[in-house]
Amino acid sequence: MDYLLTDEQKMIKELSHKIAEEKIRPVAAKYDKTEEYPWEVLKIIADAGLFGLFIPEEYGGMSVGVLNLCLATEELSRACGGIAVCYAASALGTFPIVLFGSDAQKKKYLPDLASGKKVAAFGITEPEAGSDASAIKTTARKEGNHYVLNGLKHFITNGGDAETYVVIAMTDKTKGARGASAFIVEKGMKGFTFGKKEDKFGIRASSTSELVFTDCKVPAENLLSREGMGFIVTMKTFDMSRPGVAAQALGIAQGALELAVKYAKERHQFGKSISSFQGIQWMMADMATEIEAARALVYACARAVDAGVKDVSKDSAMAKMYASDVAMKVTVDALQIFGGYGYMKDYPIEKYVRDAKITQIYEGTNQVQRNIIALQLIKEMAK
Repeated sequence: MDYLLTDEQKMIKELSHKIAEEKIRPVAAKYDKTEEYPWEVLKIIADAGLFGLFIPEEYGGMSVGVLNLCLATEELSRACGGIAVCYAASALGTFPIVLFGSDAQKKKYLPDLASGKKVAAFGITEPEAGSDASAIKTTARKEGNHYVLNGLKHFITNGGDAETYVVIAMTDKTKGARGASAFIVEKGMKGFTFGKKEDKFGIRASSTSELVFTDCKVPAENLLSREGMGFIVTMKTFDMSRPGVAAQALGIAQGALELAVKYAKERHQFGKSISSFQGIQWMMADMATEIEAARALVYACARAVDAGVKDVSKDSAMAKMYASDVAMKVTVDALQIFGGYGYMKDYPIEKYVRDAKITQIYEGTNQVQRNIIALQLIKEMAK
């Protein structure tokens, strides 16, 4: 379908596609196997200017365009969801600074993030605070001109490799979610270390690690917005970042479909290509239709965010939920088309299934997304 992209957006899509095919696809299996962080590939992405897509021009970026980010993420994910999420997760860690940072904070941190010299991460998830983000236990105690952070974050994408972290901690436990605050924490700050690096089912090229805070002193000037704004920072950030997760899922699904169609044309059984069998044709038709429906929803949501629509929580939840459900279904169907070969690591399609699954889980499980959608619907219908 023609989504009436601007010339700039077409260029972003084409450039990202070129990087995916020429630089990512040839090394995707290697990074999946070794679990190395793909610094060499990220440097190529940085040199192409793609890290600047979600940062304002006055701070070294190209624009604040969620659709632009989605276009790049989708194309990169076609070749490897794991490498692509290293890029997209930096956007997740950057959005809180873009949305809530002071001019001084933006001038200090955004130029290096826009150039790709540094990558970012967002730290909210804890062992007992996953879907219930309000249950975090990491604390931040004000002492003079510093805050002292204590606690543990886990399942943090880019953890250990990122240089800049936005971390949510409780400054007043008595206020519940309204007692959470957001802080910019730098790698190397005393008392800030890294724990276990997770051995994951999918997106293995990305690092997923624990963040450990032991009397970590963070300058008071690194508080984002003001005390008590942590939960709002988180929710507004997710409104902007969830279309990016949806785009990752979309790219994984598209890449799997392309592999399946190619294989179906080449694979012969009963004296002819399996692509000539109606059963296979119907599977591919459904896969393509579901992907296109997801793409329409994701792009529409991203455009709403870019247009400044006031409340996009429901739209973002729908895009993330639907696209990731489509990615899971499409990748499993693509593997089915490959038959027994699809189950073997000699073929790339099994990796797409593994990479797709996480998109239904992180940045809010799809069950949580359904809660968000339903509650918003109930609120709208009550007016």
